[in-house]
Order: sequence, then C-alpha cells, then structure tokens
Amino acid sequence: MIKKVERKSAKAEVQIDNKNIKATQYSFKPGEETTFHKHEYDYVVVPITDGKLLLIGKDGKKTFASLKKGVSYFRKAGVKHNVINAGDSNLTFVELEIK
Repeated sequence: MIKKVERKSAKAEVQIDNKNIKATQYSFKPGEETTFHKHEYDYVVVPITDGKLLLIGKDGKKTFASLKKGVSYFRKAGVKHNVINAGDSNLTFVELEIK
C-alpha cells in the first residue's frame, strides 16, 4: 500500500495577470508543495532565494533540482508536475507565464 504524504500548500501571490503575461510569486516553507498541475503556457522561473526542489512528474518519477538566486530558467508549455520544497529553509521564486 502506498501512503499518501500530507503536505501544506505553498503561498502563491499573483502579481500581474494580463493578456500577455502572468507573474506569480511562490513562497514555500520546507516540505510545502504547489500540488499537481499542468503548465498551459511557456514559462520562466526566477529564483529569489537558493533552494532545493523535489519534482514529481505525471508518471510519478521523482527528480531533484537546485535553484540559485537570480539564475532563471525556461520551460515549454505542457509540463505536468508537483513542486515541493525539499530544502531546510524557506524558498521563493517568481514564475512568469508567457501567454
């Protein structure tokens, strides 16, 4: 039997949402998650703090990623995953969805 892990949700604050872009700041305490979601648009993540993420894909595959403050990355639309703060400290990043 697979035990479901209960996690609290990260705080998501939409800063901009117009016809061109949506900017959302995510703030995670250790162990908090976004919950499973699909990215409908191409997007850029801008880390505000250093941190470690656990990413769980649609197939259940787990991968880890390290975020470095100020080092942005780009992903294409269609990504399906849950994002979890796997570090020992608070983690913040801004996600820019390009509509």
